[in-house]
Amino acid sequence: MSQFLPQETIRRKRDGASIEQSEISAFVRGISDGSVTEGQIAAFAMAIYFRKFGLDERIAMTLAMRDSGTVLDWSALPGPALDKHSTGGIGDTVSLLLAPAVAACGGYVPMISGRGLGHTGGTLDKLDAIPGYRSTPQLDEIRRVVRSVGCAIIGQTDDLAPADRRLYAIRDVTATVETLDLITPSILSKKLAAGLTGLVLDVKVGSGAFLPSLDAARELAESLVAVARGAGLPTVALITDMDAPLASVAGNALETRLAIDVLAGRAAEPRLVDVTVELGAEMLVLGELAPDVATGRERIAAALVGGRAAETFQQMVSALGGPDDLVEHPGKHLAHAPIVRPVSPTASGTVARVDTRSLGLAVIGLGGGRRRPDDVIDPAVGLTHLAGPGDEVGPDCPLAVVHARTEAGADAATAAVLAAYHLGDTQRPHPLIVERIS
Repeated sequence: MSQFLPQETIRRKRDGASIEQSEISAFVRGISDGSVTEGQIAAFAMAIYFRKFGLDERIAMTLAMRDSGTVLDWSALPGPALDKHSTGGIGDTVSLLLAPAVAACGGYVPMISGRGLGHTGGTLDKLDAIPGYRSTPQLDEIRRVVRSVGCAIIGQTDDLAPADRRLYAIRDVTATVETLDLITPSILSKKLAAGLTGLVLDVKVGSGAFLPSLDAARELAESLVAVARGAGLPTVALITDMDAPLASVAGNALETRLAIDVLAGRAAEPRLVDVTVELGAEMLVLGELAPDVATGRERIAAALVGGRAAETFQQMVSALGGPDDLVEHPGKHLAHAPIVRPVSPTASGTVARVDTRSLGLAVIGLGGGRRRPDDVIDPAVGLTHLAGPGDEVGPDCPLAVVHARTEAGADAATAAVLAAYHLGDTQRPHPLIVERIS
């Protein structure tokens, strides 16, 4: 193109034409440097929403957004740079177990994580419950911690894929979020900017997932894998069950405490650990740290059980400003809610079904999530002892325990928990790992 005119690119996509890579790159540069207006970005997003991208366009958009900022280079590391991305769920504290476990097995994990989105919890919000922990350090500190410890779970910095932030903010207010043509580049541009050797995707499906239907989850997983591989990043996706909380806890400090207790061998959470082991095994295979998934499972499980993952997690926390004794004494540092109330049904029965999304919304209602982007999260509140499908409950065996700041908050959460649980005949549970897409 002799001269880039954003309105011509918009017109061509509006009329259903395929856009060349050079045009997409020029448009994304305009998003980054401000030469493309908000109105033009909104029009472009809407044109994509209705006219769709082909695979080549999705790849070009992803690469252009990656290149809008710094791209990290880990080629000097003695091992592979690996990461995972989850679409989010309830009780999903996998990242806090997975990153140190993979690092303990020889991988390097620059894990770029996000904050809570909708009813789902965010890894950064959990880490922000740790006093002193720097969840958004500068790039030099990220490089130092990854090299010295093996992992750093941090948030997106201003340097990584900056075009995505401006584009997403406009999509959010123009009803153009829900399209794979823009969801896929948004997720992958940040992962590609992290300079990874391999990526594993955890795409949740079920009542507590961003995508409740299997068809929609599969479509997203296939898009992400195809675009990532087309952009040169070896990637595998697992579709995992979110028809019930992944762990028995939901809430930021509570989930952080649970993850620490699992790492230290003080708590058992089979579903959480099983998903962590599966994702970790796939990461080790992609990084050529295990010859096959079965061996990868053994190595990740050994890192968790043997204490090496716990040691690595503590080193990461200390290196990023957190307490040096967090793993040993989490209760000394993590916030506690003043009101703790069990929620029990009036009659005994078996949990047949859980409206998992409603449990996430109950945590938000307590103050543990955001209604607006600028809301301040209360790290102490949430739910523990969450019952799962097939569990026996009754007046002396609660559905959950509410941790609240106020009596009014506890009352609202109690009502939400009671409404979220359905007792009756036990239904056949979904498999934890629904599908693998490579």
